Amino acid sequence: MKLATTTCDFDRYTEGYLPKIKEVSAAGFRYIDLSLYTVEPDDELMLSTDWETHLDAIAAYAADHGLTFVQCHSPDTNPLDPAQFDRAVAWNRRAIEICGRLGIPNMVVHSGWDPSATRDEWYTRNKHFFTALFDDMEKWNVNVLHENTTSANMPWFYPKTGAEMRAFSEYVNHPRFHSCWDTGHANVEGAQCDEIRAMGDDLYAVHINDNRGAQDEHVIPYFGTVNMDEILHGLIDVGFRGPFVFESGSTLRFSDCWLGPRHRYPADTRLAEPTLAMQQSLEKLMYEIGRHILTAYDCMEE
Repeated sequence: MKLATTTCDFDRYTEGYLPKIKEVSAAGFRYIDLSLYTVEPDDELMLSTDWETHLDAIAAYAADHGLTFVQCHSPDTNPLDPAQFDRAVAWNRRAIEICGRLGIPNMVVHSGWDPSATRDEWYTRNKHFFTALFDDMEKWNVNVLHENTTSANMPWFYPKTGAEMRAFSEYVNHPRFHSCWDTGHANVEGAQCDEIRAMGDDLYAVHINDNRGAQDEHVIPYFGTVNMDEILHGLIDVGFRGPFVFESGSTLRFSDCWLGPRHRYPADTRLAEPTLAMQQSLEKLMYEIGRHILTAYDCMEE
């Protein structure tokens, strides 16, 4: 497996896509997940009229420095919210084209959510959304992958088990629509090996992260309770050949972290936030942890 991480590791430390790519590669990663998840007001790929020029610069830098984009995360939208549906389709169509132009084979897209939707309603409405992307998936040869969640994030219906993931893929019924497994989300639900096996050959991507079992945290493996032996056995059992992609960008937390704000001390804020140097060191540690995990099972692909 190719060891990779996401550019969103540096979302809070740098602006623009190229600086984030440079930071990730400086830590040792040669394979990269391009995160389009957070669309900034001046986003150079999602909102700029000159986005193709920016994309060409990214592609040229990657080619010049031996970097390969192996995965992408689509923009954060909720297509089950009628007010967001058109934007969700437009942004995801743009994201698919970005993937196609960069040669990225897989793009992870969060399904829509609605606390009031029954399982059947959730199925029907999300299929309607994903169907709107089919032509672009085919044109650009990009797989779109839906992702599991946890009851701690969404106590209403949303796929949380391996069987539920595969069942929805089969319902959508498109050769380029498959599953991405998030190990942190799954850890809150319980054991994972059998869940991974239940997806079988529908598993096309992973988001590797950890937590302490009570809530979604997105921290580096060994900072929580995820059993990495269990994960590797599941992946090997289903013949998974995709990249081993970290999504562990909340190991260092800012004071306004989505997991909960830090206690305030208005009189002095010199130590309120982590620094870029801290994240750079952590990124190198994450690379070493990933290398250890994959070499222990003799599945590290250089």
